[in-house]
Amino acid sequence: MRRLAAILVLFGLFAHLGPTNGAEKYSAIPSPPNILFILTDDQGWPTLGSYGNERVPTPHLDRLAAEGMRFTDAYVMPQCTPTRAALLTGRHSARSGMWHVIPWYGYPWAPVSEPAFTESLSRESFTVAKGLKTAGYTTACIGKWHLTEARDGNYVALKPESAPFFGFDEAPVPPDWSYHKQGDKGVAWLTDRALDFIGRHRDRPWFVYLAHHTIHGPVVAPEEIVAKYRALGAPEAGPHNATYLAAIEILDTGSGRLLEGLERLGEASETLVVFLSDNGGVDTLYDATPFTTGSGKLDRLQIGERQFSNSPLRAGKGSPYEGGIRVPCLVRWPGVVPEGAVNSTPIHVVDWLPTLLEAAGAEIPPSAVVDGQSLVPLLRRSGSLPPRPLFWHLPLYDLRWGATPCAVVREGDWKLIEYFGDRFDRRGNYVPGAALELFNLKSDLGESLNLADTESARAASLRKTLRAWLDSIPAEIPGPNPHRDSDRPFAETKEKQPWNR
Repeated sequence: MRRLAAILVLFGLFAHLGPTNGAEKYSAIPSPPNILFILTDDQGWPTLGSYGNERVPTPHLDRLAAEGMRFTDAYVMPQCTPTRAALLTGRHSARSGMWHVIPWYGYPWAPVSEPAFTESLSRESFTVAKGLKTAGYTTACIGKWHLTEARDGNYVALKPESAPFFGFDEAPVPPDWSYHKQGDKGVAWLTDRALDFIGRHRDRPWFVYLAHHTIHGPVVAPEEIVAKYRALGAPEAGPHNATYLAAIEILDTGSGRLLEGLERLGEASETLVVFLSDNGGVDTLYDATPFTTGSGKLDRLQIGERQFSNSPLRAGKGSPYEGGIRVPCLVRWPGVVPEGAVNSTPIHVVDWLPTLLEAAGAEIPPSAVVDGQSLVPLLRRSGSLPPRPLFWHLPLYDLRWGATPCAVVREGDWKLIEYFGDRFDRRGNYVPGAALELFNLKSDLGESLNLADTESARAASLRKTLRAWLDSIPAEIPGPNPHRDSDRPFAETKEKQPWNR
């Protein structure tokens, strides 16, 4: 009987642990599912056909949506490292300190101080992979890592010898350390590695964390596919250019190969598949020259590049607006998730650790602090989550995305952004001073109308909720920077200053 040994292990686990995370409210899952978690890079909310994209056919991912559940309000962090840390640990970046892309860079002379951030995920961290291993799973980390200092891995990959420290049995070595900058950005190679791992571990439950490099810059794709979109009228550069559209097709094709491979290997009916992006797409990338090589004095950001509009969402990668943090999310779990379901419940990336562990019958150890909530009630044929606010702490500058220190709360249809000392408006103009922005996402998905003045009581209430959460962590709230230098206020550097060490 397939996976008999693992099921016997789980039988013993259930016998003394009992149901977890409210699982007693739902019928028992007959056996622990395999888990394939596909994380893409910089893929915006409207890039799939199931989310309204008409520029590129995405039949394989649309099939995944048709055979499972599509979340309309799935949230992550606005940049790479923070989302990956939150996904694997189930902890808010405010708690882990991993709210910033690594390795270190910052704006030490800016008007608002940037709190120190964690620069490497600790080997002692509890991760979803560690939790699944206790439930008898074999585990693999395939693709982009971007979570630790060099001894354990780098941007491109987790080192195989370090994989066990984070709960992974395997982490394949890339074919070369620049494969993610050429050809298909490694989509085919990563897909092959995932299917190879699955094929070798069909005798027990498995977990594959497949982290693509697509569609992160540099955006590249094979010329023959680029030429197809060029011939269809896509521009050579700029928004919705031929190379970008080709990259979306390649990602969809690779996803199709994974789904077909699961069927060929006889694993499709027993596999929970999750498809998610690590942050919104690059709607607008500002010209970095003034703050990376210039004086750092600027009153207005200038657009350097545009790749794909996140409309109807506002802004994109790096931003606290919906285009930066709301992403496509698809889940297929045969026999559990109803086909063709669409769910509008707001969910957060920290929810995936408790979700996957509950699905596997594993428990979070008492020593692990986890912020997420299991989504299994949503994935079942019935069930819901109690209303709750979602939070983000983004106490950093990153001017290539127009980001300044802020925090965010969404509760129901309402979303509040608190800027701690300054901001750039939607035209790129610098605006000094702390500010609140309040939006009703039901009536204003594009966040075009700030209601903080007209709905002042609601704004004050949400700010109180947000501040109470920050205090509960506790998280450092940025304030006036004692090292502010008016001659170079927005100079970005990779060299730590004495007060940053």
